[in-house]
Amino acid sequence: MAQEQVIVAGGCFWCTEAVMKDVIGVSEVESGYIGGDKPDPTYKEVCTGSTGHAEGVRVTFDSEQITLDQILDVFMGTHDPTQLNRQGNDVGTQYRSAIFPTDDQREAAEEAIARWNEEHPGQSAVTTIETGEWYPAEDYHQEYWEGEGQRNPYCQAVIPPKLMKLRKSFQKYLKADA
Repeated sequence: MAQEQVIVAGGCFWCTEAVMKDVIGVSEVESGYIGGDKPDPTYKEVCTGSTGHAEGVRVTFDSEQITLDQILDVFMGTHDPTQLNRQGNDVGTQYRSAIFPTDDQREAAEEAIARWNEEHPGQSAVTTIETGEWYPAEDYHQEYWEGEGQRNPYCQAVIPPKLMKLRKSFQKYLKADA
C-alpha cells in the first residue's frame, strides 16, 4: 500500500468529506482547518471568517488504487470551483476553493486546475493553491454525514446532489459499497 495525503477545501467540509469517503483507494478523510493565521482555531472562530482558515479535508489514499491527479479531478468536479469564497449559500473565505499541496504535489495541483478550465470553456476556476498548517476539526465534525448529517436539513439539501455528481461523473472511482 502506497499511502499518500492531500488537503483540499471546497466549501463546507462535511460535503467534501462525504464525497471523498466514497472514492476508491481512500482510507481516511479528516475534516479540519487550514490556511489561516490563528493556531488551533475552533469551528466557531473559523465560521466568523476572521482566522483566515478554510474548512478543508485531509484525504489519505492508496496511490496504487487511485492517483493524486484522479483525486484532484474528483475534487474539482464535485464542487463549484468558479465561486469565489463561497459554495452555494455558504459565503465567506472559510468556504473558498483551494488545494493545499505538499511541495511535490504543487505541479499536480496546478495541472488539475488547468484540466478543469480546459474541460469547461467559458468558465474559470478560482481555486487557489495555498500552504498552511493543518488543524483537525472537533470530533463532532468527523464523519458528520454518516451520523448527525443525516438529520441536518442543510446536509440533506446539499450533500446528496454532490454524491449524485460523483456517481454520475466519476463512476469508475466509486467504492463498490458506495
